[in-house]
Amino acid sequence: MLDQALKTKVEGHARLNLDEAWQVYAQADFHWLGLQAHQVRLEKHPEPVVTYVIDRNINYSNICVCGCRFCAFFRPPDHPEGYLLSQPDLAAKIDETLALGGTQILMQGGHHPGLPLGYYEDLLRFIKRHAAIHVHAFSPPEIVHFSKLNRLSVGEVIARLKQAGLDSIPGGGAEILVDEVRRKVSPNKCGSDEWLAVMEEAHHQGLRTTATMMFGHQEEPIHRLEHLFKLRDLQDRTGGFTAFIPWSFQPGHTAIQREPEGAVAYLRLLAVSRLVLDNFDNLQASWVTMGPKIAQMALFFGANDFGSTMIEENVVAAAGVRFRLSLDEMYRLIEAAGFRPRQRTMDYRRVSGKASYTG
Repeated sequence: MLDQALKTKVEGHARLNLDEAWQVYAQADFHWLGLQAHQVRLEKHPEPVVTYVIDRNINYSNICVCGCRFCAFFRPPDHPEGYLLSQPDLAAKIDETLALGGTQILMQGGHHPGLPLGYYEDLLRFIKRHAAIHVHAFSPPEIVHFSKLNRLSVGEVIARLKQAGLDSIPGGGAEILVDEVRRKVSPNKCGSDEWLAVMEEAHHQGLRTTATMMFGHQEEPIHRLEHLFKLRDLQDRTGGFTAFIPWSFQPGHTAIQREPEGAVAYLRLLAVSRLVLDNFDNLQASWVTMGPKIAQMALFFGANDFGSTMIEENVVAAAGVRFRLSLDEMYRLIEAAGFRPRQRTMDYRRVSGKASYTG
């Protein structure tokens, strides 16, 4: 049980330190914790609205030299199932996204050992010539990989990608931002300081980014809190993150065998995230990993955003989890929870269209 002084501090929405946040995470009553997170969410977003984005996850390649133990999607170089998406195939995916009312593509891939930075610049220029669409692409580990492979600084890589058409950077590859954990699950991927440095540089260059956490693999619960505080510290310095998205590790077809985190564990972490990340405006529910009903519950545990319609998703699907949700189903879930759906862009500007109706 929490002592009354800490409960009063949480109920007053005061900033928590790491020790206080750990006590709340480990000891707080589940329903009280959800209520506190929901009240913070309503304070930040008093209008009864839940936002979402129409976009598509495009994986330009599954060829990767990282060999992360949690990943069922990658294929090593020369594997018969490895691929590199062609420009005509990419154009077709973008056209379909636009036809469905999409405003952006989320584009990520493996750490391909044979592609120079010019390949990615050409890819971005092709997209911008082909269509007026927001390109949310290349997670921090990819950018660090580009930097090392091309012997350029991270700042130079980001500047060149931005010049070629990059609009924002997704928060993928964060997993848990604690190096003792990363050495176990992704030893060939960038360290936590490198991940954070990419985001800080991107923010300084005027790019907005998101932040994520994949939890429930080989970390300890305290590591999740350390992750949140590293994000909060960076957001204090730059204000460049638009949203935080926690999602649970899916062990199917991976080298890490354990039971996936359940609904209560997910909602508890989401609620604590809402309390700790007081300088983040938006928290996103993860229906892709938790399913639509738990994502609906997340709207009362701190989340104000329902994420993407996910016209296409490959990485979680490779682990055997294939939740699907149409736009009409998303509307029903949001409205049944007592909110109005509103389409948004990556930086949370509202988009007119179906999502502007008042119901």
